[in-house]
Amino acid sequence: MAAVADATAPVATTRGRAGRPVVVAAILVVWLLLFAAFRGRGTLTLAAADLTGLHRWLNDVNDSIGANRNSSPLFLYFFNEIRLVIDNLVTFVQSLISQPTGARPVPQIGWLGVVGLAGYVSWAVGNWRVALLAVAGFTFFGLQGLWQESMDTLALTLSAVLVALLVGIPLGVWAGLSDRFNRIMTPFLDFMQTMPTFVYLAPLTLIFLIGGASAVITTVIYAAPPAIRITAHAIRSVPGTTVEAADSLGTTRTQQLVKVLLPMSKRTVVMGVNQTIMAALAMVTIAALIDAPGLGKTVVQALQSLDVGTAFNAGLAIVVMAIVLDRVTTAAAARTESRRTADGRFTGWRRPLLGAGAVAALVLVYLSHTYVWAAEFPGDGTVGSHIASAADTATGWLQDHVSGLTNALRDALTNGLLNPFQTLLTDSPWWLVGAVLVGLGAVLGGRWAAVTAAVCVGLLVGTGLWSDSMTTLASTAVATVLVMLLGAVVGVWMGRSALADRLIRPTLDAAQVMPPFVYLVPFLALFGATRFTAIVAAVVYAAPVAVKIIADGVRNVPEATVEAATSAGCSTWQIITKVQLPMARGALTLATNQGLIYVLSMVVVGGLVGAGALGYDVVAGFSQGELYGKGLAAGLAIVLLGVMFDRITQAAARRTRA
Repeated sequence: MAAVADATAPVATTRGRAGRPVVVAAILVVWLLLFAAFRGRGTLTLAAADLTGLHRWLNDVNDSIGANRNSSPLFLYFFNEIRLVIDNLVTFVQSLISQPTGARPVPQIGWLGVVGLAGYVSWAVGNWRVALLAVAGFTFFGLQGLWQESMDTLALTLSAVLVALLVGIPLGVWAGLSDRFNRIMTPFLDFMQTMPTFVYLAPLTLIFLIGGASAVITTVIYAAPPAIRITAHAIRSVPGTTVEAADSLGTTRTQQLVKVLLPMSKRTVVMGVNQTIMAALAMVTIAALIDAPGLGKTVVQALQSLDVGTAFNAGLAIVVMAIVLDRVTTAAAARTESRRTADGRFTGWRRPLLGAGAVAALVLVYLSHTYVWAAEFPGDGTVGSHIASAADTATGWLQDHVSGLTNALRDALTNGLLNPFQTLLTDSPWWLVGAVLVGLGAVLGGRWAAVTAAVCVGLLVGTGLWSDSMTTLASTAVATVLVMLLGAVVGVWMGRSALADRLIRPTLDAAQVMPPFVYLVPFLALFGATRFTAIVAAVVYAAPVAVKIIADGVRNVPEATVEAATSAGCSTWQIITKVQLPMARGALTLATNQGLIYVLSMVVVGGLVGAGALGYDVVAGFSQGELYGKGLAAGLAIVLLGVMFDRITQAAARRTRA
């Protein structure tokens, strides 16, 4: 009987919290009633070409900064110097592997040398399989006819990662050693990781102009938080007994750091490098919107012209690069762990840094530096042409034979769910929607979540883009609901079945490696340039993280509780709905939080393929000078939505755990 009581405890807990859903339902009912009475009033609609006073003021600020960029001391001795240093770094790396310099018609290291170096480094830090993957991947870029674009992307990524690690690892070590500094850094890191990638672009171009340097600076800001956070976690994860033992031997603080903490944290730090590289690659591709060279620029131009074949070919190259970089750094982390002794000391790489492999790589570098045939990739990219042609053919076939099904699915979701909810948001008075958001924040997250929602609502009104914000909110909410439905089904299946977890998790891991741009391409072929394309891409982009969180939450439900419920005669459906999901409530809330942030990021990127609203405003701000201020305000609106979503769902997760 005691076991049965334990099994039904989650049910009692759920009933005890039933008041919260009732209040939420009451808020929604009141909203619908007031919507019927006040529909169309106070909607704060703004036409696409119209500007508010804030937008004009931001345009004036942009013009003023441009006029005084070379005379203001702040720019002359600070911002311009930063840009110059980064620009020199980018130019140097590009001159090595991607761009001709001076009288040379080719880079300093041609394709054969780059392939040789990639293979050697992958073998030195990993194994022969990773080296073979790297060589095949880099060779594939040339066969696609995208060698220079790929090397430009790699050059920007390497430049950004170098700067991000130079900044991030020391700050991470400091945060790992100092509780006070960690408390100071945590809110900034949370805020930086909450902001969608689009948001970084507009304000930084205001200061650093467009181009490769601005792309690297933007990427550094986006990619540094994982390095800081994971390094701090690694330092803090070193067993206290080890530190005490080193302290008892009379080691200084510096000796403890160099001889104990960093060596024992090396594997986790390398995983932080992996995350930094993935974040940098994702941001570098999106930075094509501010004229960053590389594969991202090819994808953006293809998406804007609806050229699915070219976009698919370049997107495939981005995926291959992401897979290669991920596997190399993952192998490095695994190799680091394998070289650790029983007492935790790191004994070095298994491969010799100087040997036959190094000599072979140096020979290839010399050949590619000296001879044109080894510097310029041979061939005319016929493989890429065939890939693009095949993608266009597949797109045509899908549009001819599957368009009925895809259009029916698109229309059903758009007309049955998206349009009604969007109408509810955009045709309700702004004060009514604001009151609903504040009320939901108070019920789900508590007082401070409500305060955050109120501040964000007020600032959203101030941006002059309330209607566009509500359109983006509608798409984000619909996509998040779909993510959670998919996450719950697949996550419960994985949590209950070890076999399903082993089969599905590698696919989820691979999906999380791909940059956001890549998800748009196949759905553009299926659904055309519509809001629905952005929503489906957002669902596929956000689903992996939600599925994994829910699966882990279900798996962590005590086995004894499940066995007790089974012995009490509960069916599988009852065990899932009455025991496992209620006990995994914290995981569900966390999955909602992460799903919202990922969805918002992708929905905004969907502005490139017809999603409109805030994403379109940001893109238009880059391409049309008179709309720059509006684009900057749209970026602020995206931040406000992200902060509001994040704070409410995080507070709800904390209340659930409590």
